[in-house]
Amino acid sequence: MDIFLGLMIPLLGTTLGAACVFLMKNQMSVQVQRMLTGFAAGVMVAASVWSLLIPAIEQSEGLGNFAFFPAAVGFWVGILFLLLLDEITPHLHQNSVEPEGPRSNLKDTTKLLLAVTLHNIPEGMAVGVVYAGALSQNGQITAAGALALSLGIAIQNFPEGAIIAMPLKTRGMSKGRAFVCGFLSGVVEPAAAVFTLAMAGLVVPALPYLLSFAAGAMMYVVVEELIPEISQGEHSNIGVISFSVGFVLMMILDVALG
Repeated sequence: MDIFLGLMIPLLGTTLGAACVFLMKNQMSVQVQRMLTGFAAGVMVAASVWSLLIPAIEQSEGLGNFAFFPAAVGFWVGILFLLLLDEITPHLHQNSVEPEGPRSNLKDTTKLLLAVTLHNIPEGMAVGVVYAGALSQNGQITAAGALALSLGIAIQNFPEGAIIAMPLKTRGMSKGRAFVCGFLSGVVEPAAAVFTLAMAGLVVPALPYLLSFAAGAMMYVVVEELIPEISQGEHSNIGVISFSVGFVLMMILDVALG
């Protein structure tokens, strides 16, 4: 039951964020979106380092000077995996007018939803693989550490839920449908978490590779999507400040609870 709740906590964050569509009358300002996006990026970078890459290297200590190898390989495979998804999936990033991926007749609202869904896949995988590490009882990852990551992802999912639901409403979608779409964008996280948890259970020696795979996938999202979003338009330092807040918060959660 504890594992189930841990896997579902990130979805709760997305759901609560999407519910903001019922409370907010107007679209979020560019500055607020930039602040929330920066915060999410900070959480993801900190989680990639403290919750994923460091445990992956620690679990490979038996390789001696080559303890970095599983982390390096897994990280690059995660980058390439997200790059592939980015190329084969038609999607539209927030505040962008040019869709990415193959040509498609999908509506812009659908492409926007797909962009957030792609974003959420590595987050779900990260939660799943960390819980797999806690279940393996190898000492590097504790149940508290897994909960810390789940809470961190949930915290940064709250603004993400709002960021996906509010633009859908302003593009003509009803509040109810916008909320449902925001919720559905987060459903992929527990699904990806369960899949990764099952994979790690079948191939326990692959755990360091899966940890770093999730880290690489999340870092791809940060560099390819989030950082450009907080940097475009009129210059502002709010994105950098929010990034730092998210980074430090996730670091504190991981070290204090892990």
